[in-house]
Amino acid sequence: MKKWVFLLIFAICLGVTALKIVPFFQGEKVVIDENGIVDGQLSSGNIKKVEIPVEQIYQGNLLLVNSNHPVHDEGIKSDIINLIDARQGLIKGYGLYNGVTYLSEDIESKFSDMVLDAEKDGVSSFLITSGFRTLDEQTKLYQEMGPNRALPAGYSEHNLGLSLDVGSTQGMMEVAPEGKWIAENAWQYGFTLRYPADKTNITGIMNEPWHIRYVGLPHSAIMKEKNFVLEEYLVYLKEQKYISATVNGQKYEVFYYPVTENITINVPANLRYEVSGNNVDGVIVTVFPDNV
Repeated sequence: MKKWVFLLIFAICLGVTALKIVPFFQGEKVVIDENGIVDGQLSSGNIKKVEIPVEQIYQGNLLLVNSNHPVHDEGIKSDIINLIDARQGLIKGYGLYNGVTYLSEDIESKFSDMVLDAEKDGVSSFLITSGFRTLDEQTKLYQEMGPNRALPAGYSEHNLGLSLDVGSTQGMMEVAPEGKWIAENAWQYGFTLRYPADKTNITGIMNEPWHIRYVGLPHSAIMKEKNFVLEEYLVYLKEQKYISATVNGQKYEVFYYPVTENITINVPANLRYEVSGNNVDGVIVTVFPDNV
């Protein structure tokens, strides 16, 4: 009897351990037909069909912009605002390095939420040093800085409106509390460090601990867990075609579809979802939990 009780307790302990080491997301293979349509229903329940135009490849929060993939007009955020003009009713938790700084209103709101939470941890000296740049501004910067320190117009994430450079009044971001806090916590708010030191061979950009990019949850969480930069993550999605991710107890579903022409895809009829292109050859559909 004692031996049986011991074995039962041992089995329970093994089960608990197994639960602890299961990763917070899992990749699953699904069948996609020649039109890029998932075979079967979404696990979220009822589905409906929507048409995805080929132009969607160049729109959304997961666009890859680098020296090989330029910004398309469709991808530029439409809610760009001048932060200094909106300061009274908008800016909270940070300062501006330049008198005139532009950024997507939506991205600014998310950034502000993040730095206000950082203040609760005693980290409160954030600056926005650069935000959205027009193509003309990027051209001027490229001419002034040269190819070793700037990208040509249209090949910088700053031309999208999804990225910003973050500074600190306490010093360089490499050593400032603000830089360390961003590196550890930005993923929880949908941001990712776009150009880390250990990925320069992939991004082609030197270490920039000040440059953050919005991709949204659960993508930022998966990228943080797997130590992916955007180039790697988009390849991963293309290979997996479907992953589910549980972040903070909430389940997300992510689907990749190749796109060469207008296609029809399955989406949930009763849940929120977002569609983003990758700026290369496909779209990613993110299905959110029912309470997010």
